[in-house]
Amino acid sequence: MPNTKVRLDKRVFGFSLLLTAVIVVPVAVAPERGKAALDGVLGLLTGQFGWLYLWFAAAVAAMLIWLAAGRYGRVTFGDPGDRPEFSTLSWISMIFTAGIGGGIMYWGVIEWAYYYNEPPMGMAPRSTEAAEWSAAYPMFHWGITAWALFCLPALALAYAYHVRKQRTLRLSDACRGVIGDRADGWLGGLIDVLFIFGLVGAAGTSLGLEVPIVSDAISSITPLRPGPLLDVGVIVLWTAMFGASVFLGLRKGLKRLADFNVWLAGALGAFILIAGPTVFLIDTFTNSIGLMVQNVLRMSFYTDPVGGSGFEEQWTIFYWGWWISYAPFVGLFTAKISKGRTVRGMIGAMCLAGSAGCWLAFALLGNTGLYYQIKNLVPIADLVAQQGDTAGIMATLRQLPLGDLVLGVFVLLLVVFLATTLDSAAYTMATVASKELPRDADPARWHRVFWAVVLAVVSIVLMYAGGLDTLQTLSVITAFPLIFVLGTVMLSFYRWLSTDQQVREQLSRTTSTADDSAPSNGDSPEVPASAAPVAAQSESGAPQAGT
Repeated sequence: MPNTKVRLDKRVFGFSLLLTAVIVVPVAVAPERGKAALDGVLGLLTGQFGWLYLWFAAAVAAMLIWLAAGRYGRVTFGDPGDRPEFSTLSWISMIFTAGIGGGIMYWGVIEWAYYYNEPPMGMAPRSTEAAEWSAAYPMFHWGITAWALFCLPALALAYAYHVRKQRTLRLSDACRGVIGDRADGWLGGLIDVLFIFGLVGAAGTSLGLEVPIVSDAISSITPLRPGPLLDVGVIVLWTAMFGASVFLGLRKGLKRLADFNVWLAGALGAFILIAGPTVFLIDTFTNSIGLMVQNVLRMSFYTDPVGGSGFEEQWTIFYWGWWISYAPFVGLFTAKISKGRTVRGMIGAMCLAGSAGCWLAFALLGNTGLYYQIKNLVPIADLVAQQGDTAGIMATLRQLPLGDLVLGVFVLLLVVFLATTLDSAAYTMATVASKELPRDADPARWHRVFWAVVLAVVSIVLMYAGGLDTLQTLSVITAFPLIFVLGTVMLSFYRWLSTDQQVREQLSRTTSTADDSAPSNGDSPEVPASAAPVAAQSESGAPQAGT
């Protein structure tokens, strides 16, 4: 990397910290009142605007299907002849680990137990029907719709950065097709502040959720006793780990962690498939795919207005909020590493390969726990309901052959998965809070490490002030303003594609007319995909407002 001094964007940096403090400090100083205030905001959002989360997620998924199936799917991110910077396996691994992190390991084991105990759609708890749906619903929450929310800003930002040659890589740049040059002013700054705020909520939630399982696993195989001191120690070590990785940068740190993650996860998955209840895992996975495909529309728009169970508020809206909060970060990170890829290729990698990775985790981890429950080998659902998630996770893993070894590998994978996600998050936050970061430069190292520390502090405060409920509440709240930002991103991306296609067609007609008037010497030359964006830019190289 060149030794370019990168300046701090004091406006974005300062207001991002201020907005984060507005949420975190009251909860830290007065936990009960702070939690009550957050719960009040959550009740307003889910009670009055829960439908908005559902409709927005469905609209994004529909747009991506249209893009992948249409002519815009062939658009390449970059100039003609640009080659991808990373192998396809490393590229998908980096996207997957950045977007999913340790959450798939945590929820992959025990999410089914919640649906089994309190199923949706009026089913009887712990019935055969509840068991089948408990295996299918996690695949919906971690499937194509979730990854579509990740993919939308990735497409728009990759197009702005690699095709339209935008000098910076910020969420506000993806809105430039609608807000024009206001992306460089206070409106763009506000969008970037909301991006960082949403990411703090999502990443802080991930870290806070997964610390207890790591602490309990360590205490079960070492003389250390569980408690706040061990939890804080785990967070400090975790922060040091992903802080060191983010210090090393994109290729030396992030790529290596992502590759290691995928290979280790593959080894653990293969062991569970062979040593676990193999036929049950495959049969249940097959049945879950059928249930999900047959009922995807019902699951997408299920609000239970008559029964009032609150299932969609507690789970579907929470998950869509979580994905929306993470989406701009995953989009920025994916755009950065996707030169040379196509629109259709990115949609396939994220929505299909990403979903498949999540489904395999639920098929292997979750269905193993479900097998132990229905065969009366281990009461996983009772443990989750009475003793918490950690007890259910540890009991599931320890029931497998070589249980303690499996638990150790699982914890290592959990740590590395989340370290990769937080590493990517800190890198991206520092990128957004830097002023005019050159294309081949990284944010300042102190800046990257600073945001890693902020994520750790937020997770510690929220974890001990309100626990899981507060963390989930923060994800849904921070996602709400981002719905409108991502809606602007969607419109901006469509305008760019439409405008640039018109310019390409006009250039093609002009070229054809010139060829018709000249002596024929073969086929007319192909107009490169980059011609239209270049024609639509101003002399300074930035796209014109409103294009």
